[in-house]
Amino acid sequence: MVKLRLRRKGKKHYPFYDVVAVDSRKKRDSDFIERLGYYNPNTAPTTIKINPDRAIYWLNVGAQPTEIVRSLLSYEGILLKRTLQFKGKTEEEIAQEVEKHKVVALSRYKRRKELRKKREAIKAKAKEEAKAAETE
Repeated sequence: MVKLRLRRKGKKHYPFYDVVAVDSRKKRDSDFIERLGYYNPNTAPTTIKINPDRAIYWLNVGAQPTEIVRSLLSYEGILLKRTLQFKGKTEEEIAQEVEKHKVVALSRYKRRKELRKKREAIKAKAKEEAKAAETE
């Protein structure tokens, strides 16, 4: 069975990944059939570059993406593009829908990042208050 999964590259404590089509019996960083793109989680926002035509090809011939690769394909709008192709939409309609999807995904990313910062600030403030209460 062919899987779409991540292949780790980079240095210690600074990983980045190739998105590859590989036989599921192979090890994580072993030989692969085809490199579809890459994913760099170290940038803000994360960098995702995947060839949509090749990804759709592999999905259509039965390749199974891992959970993380499925979410990356979703963020990039590749799964949406594939679904719309099955529904018989034109290339213009598909491109328009994918662009809308990318804008929504980016705004969701920014909103969640702000919420994480707020939660961290609240936790830090609570720790400081707890320390202050202990010293009194």
